[in-house]
Amino acid sequence: MTHIYKGEEVKEALELRKVCTDKLHEFLEKDKDVVVLDADLMGSLGTGSLQKEYTDRIVNCGIMEAQEISCAAGMRRAGLKPFVHTFTAFASRRCLDQIFISSLYQDNPITVIASDAGIQAVHNGGTHMSFEDMGLIRGLAGTTVIEPTDSTVLKAVLDEVYENNDKFYWIRLTRKNVFKVYEEGAEIKIGKANIINEGKDVTIIANGMMVHNARVAAKKLELEGINATILDMFTLKPIDKAAIIKYCKDAKLVVTAENHSITNGLGSAVAEILSENCPNKLVRVGVKERYGQVGTLEFLQKEYELTADDIYKAVKENM
Repeated sequence: MTHIYKGEEVKEALELRKVCTDKLHEFLEKDKDVVVLDADLMGSLGTGSLQKEYTDRIVNCGIMEAQEISCAAGMRRAGLKPFVHTFTAFASRRCLDQIFISSLYQDNPITVIASDAGIQAVHNGGTHMSFEDMGLIRGLAGTTVIEPTDSTVLKAVLDEVYENNDKFYWIRLTRKNVFKVYEEGAEIKIGKANIINEGKDVTIIANGMMVHNARVAAKKLELEGINATILDMFTLKPIDKAAIIKYCKDAKLVVTAENHSITNGLGSAVAEILSENCPNKLVRVGVKERYGQVGTLEFLQKEYELTADDIYKAVKENM
């Protein structure tokens, strides 16, 4: 078990977009081959603050996201190391063919930082809400699909991506402040689940913003004598098959929780492993056959049944 934050439930002081931009600055400073491409969202992520210093390596592609991916793939073919940012809905639905043909099929690996995923698009509404992106990207050969939990995970992931940039990475990023889950220095490895808690009754597998909600639900369940294991599956692909089998084979119930459609996301990936290795009862908490809408994060969590109470109910109603 890695270093888990045990203090009060607080959101981190730094927004994840600032953590991300600071890391990109670090890479730009030490490596002349690093380039950053954005799609008229430099203010949204914060890459605009780097443009004066790196005018030739920060590229604003405008609202041409598909072309942005193709440009990044061409830069990779020329020997550069591209990091690409746009909103998740555009990076996935709009750019899927360019990701397939320009990057993956022609072996031009790039890193896509896809922000404001799922209900975190809040006031931008349904057109900007991606409930299907991880399913789309994990279905393509040669992809690594990640949803960082907090700043500790994000920093570790970006460092590993930079050091091993011979793959296509999809990093599903929350731009704003998130709840702290890990202590600084926690051991984070792409492809390895983190064990947040261990219990004998139910295994809850979550990623992204739902990890915090799983912790809240587990505390409530513990008061009723139900002990939960929590796995932070921040890497959806390659998923940690060994951890799923180990912590699910003897559980009375398995629950997945994701800010994504229950189709083709974390719940589906876990179901695939359970069905082939250790069949068990599985309940998937996530978005069910709906599109997005405008609202606050609090409203949207309740509307799409993504709260800690929804995880709690999933356990109580199915044990």
